[in-house]
Amino acid sequence: MSDGRKDRIPSFPQVGEPGLTSVQVEERLEAGQVNRTEERSSRTLGQIIRANVFTLFNAIILGAMVVVLLTGQWKDAVFGLVIIINTGIGIATELKAKRTLDNLSILVASDYYVHREGSDLRVSHDAIVRDDLLWIRSGDQIPADARIVESYGLELDESMLTGESRTVRKQTDDKAYSGSTAVSGMALARVTAVGAGSYAATLTAKAKVFKKVHSDLNEGINTILKVMTVVVVPLCILLIFTQMRTVGGFQTALANGTWRQAVVSAVAGVVGMIPEGLVLLTSLNFALAAIRLARKQTLVQQMESVETLARVDALNLDKTGTITDGGIVFDAIHLLDGSGKEGEAVLSQPLVDVCAEENPNATGRAIMEGLPQVLPSGTVKARLPFSSARKWSAILDQSGRLWYFGAPEVLMATRPDAHPQVDSQVAGLADSGYRVLMLADGGQVPAGDLRSDYFQEAGSLPTDLVPMALITCSERIRDDAAPTLAWFREQGVRCRIISGDNPATVAAIAGKVGLTGAAKPRAMDARKLPEDLEELAEVLERVDVLGRVLPDQKKAIVQALHLGGHTVAMTGDGVNDSLALKEADLGIAMGNAAPATKAVAEVVLVDSKFSHLPDVVARGRQVMANMERVAGLFLVKTVYSALISLGVVLTAIPFPYLPRHITYIGALTIGTPAFFLALAPNTRRYRPGFLKRVVAFALPSGLATGLTILVAAWTLPGILGLNRSDSADLTGLRSICAIILFFMGVLVLAQVARPLRSWRGLLVLVFAAAGVIGAFIPLVARFFAITLPQGRGLALTIVFVLAGAVLMALVVLAYPPCVRFIRQLTHGR
Repeated sequence: MSDGRKDRIPSFPQVGEPGLTSVQVEERLEAGQVNRTEERSSRTLGQIIRANVFTLFNAIILGAMVVVLLTGQWKDAVFGLVIIINTGIGIATELKAKRTLDNLSILVASDYYVHREGSDLRVSHDAIVRDDLLWIRSGDQIPADARIVESYGLELDESMLTGESRTVRKQTDDKAYSGSTAVSGMALARVTAVGAGSYAATLTAKAKVFKKVHSDLNEGINTILKVMTVVVVPLCILLIFTQMRTVGGFQTALANGTWRQAVVSAVAGVVGMIPEGLVLLTSLNFALAAIRLARKQTLVQQMESVETLARVDALNLDKTGTITDGGIVFDAIHLLDGSGKEGEAVLSQPLVDVCAEENPNATGRAIMEGLPQVLPSGTVKARLPFSSARKWSAILDQSGRLWYFGAPEVLMATRPDAHPQVDSQVAGLADSGYRVLMLADGGQVPAGDLRSDYFQEAGSLPTDLVPMALITCSERIRDDAAPTLAWFREQGVRCRIISGDNPATVAAIAGKVGLTGAAKPRAMDARKLPEDLEELAEVLERVDVLGRVLPDQKKAIVQALHLGGHTVAMTGDGVNDSLALKEADLGIAMGNAAPATKAVAEVVLVDSKFSHLPDVVARGRQVMANMERVAGLFLVKTVYSALISLGVVLTAIPFPYLPRHITYIGALTIGTPAFFLALAPNTRRYRPGFLKRVVAFALPSGLATGLTILVAAWTLPGILGLNRSDSADLTGLRSICAIILFFMGVLVLAQVARPLRSWRGLLVLVFAAAGVIGAFIPLVARFFAITLPQGRGLALTIVFVLAGAVLMALVVLAYPPCVRFIRQLTHGR
């Protein structure tokens, strides 16, 4: 009953103490010692909106747009639409992440049974209070931290908390943590921590802290914006002052309204320096990559995550759920009497019979599936089912033979020194990563004792058991694990397996999947790891497999790898992995993972297939490589706009083109073609230095373009007899400069799109043709203020385009040696 009503339940064992009284329960409720946590969002809606609206980029573009709108020239303000689109994408993405985090819950809300005032009562999860006597039954997920008062064979699955895949038997006075699950038995426990103080709630609170994914692309763009801010503000003031002078000064401009033209001209320089399309294209490219990955059952919870795996060089893998699927598979029968295949065939029958219980456990099912040719004989006279408390089972067959099956150390406990060679063989198999069980012969039972209730009177282990065979089982390895690990090795990504299981077991599995290729994986017990992060970083360079790892150690391992300069990704499926996933540069959760783990991961493999990771890497590399390619296009515009603005300020001439010109040119030579180039296949491995390479491309091309436009703006009025103060002449001059700028932009696009012997060359031709055709369409020409030159004007336009092309080629060729020369001079000093 989830509504909190109480029902009396009469079926529990008698308890020696009465439990809390109703008065004590009320006191704890008033004191807040109740199993309820206050749900707090990681970030509010208002915080998300403010973070995406009030950005440096938005401030610059919005300010420029408002200034233009105040002049009444709305056609020159269309560049501002990019703010709405980019902000909308950012808000939508973070709201999705917020919903995921807000829905985070490690504990499954349900009803439980407590012992109060001498009675057993059914209460809701939120009605449990501190010091309650709580009944823990098989199948329950423990709702609060507790200490066992009385155990009736309780075994807990703590794998979601500790990473240890085997169940843990609990005795009186043992601790039971919230979030673990009872798999067998029952216990009465006293609640020691509730609500926000419980272990699961503590993990949840840590996991709910919002973490923005680091993005080299966004960091590079923000660096550009910061630099541009320092340049833009003073340059904008100087541009306005200069443009006012070109129209007769402030008094004249304010009197006759020409101040509007001056302001619009100044904004043309400012807008050109801001790579607004790059910000938008980055967001769109991330979003499209996320959509493509979603089609392959991979959920990207933060768009920037698609670039991170392109940079990853250290991948930490959780064993269970990533390398293995948590199931058990039969491996082999190891005969102890040396009888060979014949003996194996003989012993297979009693082995299958002893496993063929009415409800066999996972090990029994695995053995029967591993021996499909052997069917249960149906001749079992008596059976003692497997019990986790005993750790063995037994059968009596119709011939009177007793067979015992279970843990070797338990079956041999009555005569510990009788078979030393068997003990050493068991130890060797266990060290190889196998789960080892034993089949033993219990001898012949007299014919008079052959009855179905035989084990009711003879339920203890005999002292004369004869070991017949060791049976090995192992965790089932995912089919895609080995080829996926091989792919990562080829790509230079160092993979490590980090698990809560025995390091020998994990190392054996690592060897089977070829974690380190032909070399043997180097394993270590995490309990021997140093606590100092720098020392830990050194140790990790020499380790491939870590076992017995605690949740806090997983987080420390990620931190140590960061100290070593690594970009770290981590996979996981348990709650114990959530803190490490959040600490990693990229957290990857399996689809069958705990809700808490999926909530904090940046990437979720919905169908839990490890083999999807190469797809994620490839998509990340595509984003990084292509965005680096197209970022050069946008920065060229930034460089030539800054250079032209500086030239205009220094020589006090009208700005050579309008904001709407740069919108038209940018759309056809930068923004739209960049979108297609950004989606092209590209598997180039990421190399550090994104911003450095982009600037190295943009500077020479931008300088050549800016110089070409400035020379045209300075010389054309004298050659053509134009008066810059005349509105018609200025319009014609600006059209010529815009046309020259368009063709220079086409040349830059051709450089970025190389090689041109493919669809890329066709792309350049299509957009070049679109720009030319648009100038002949009256509606387009009027809107963007494009006037086609005639006669000498047309001839000079062609001359400047050709001269600009030659200048660009010379500057691009001269740039690298000039940089090397400057570095040599600097180094020499």
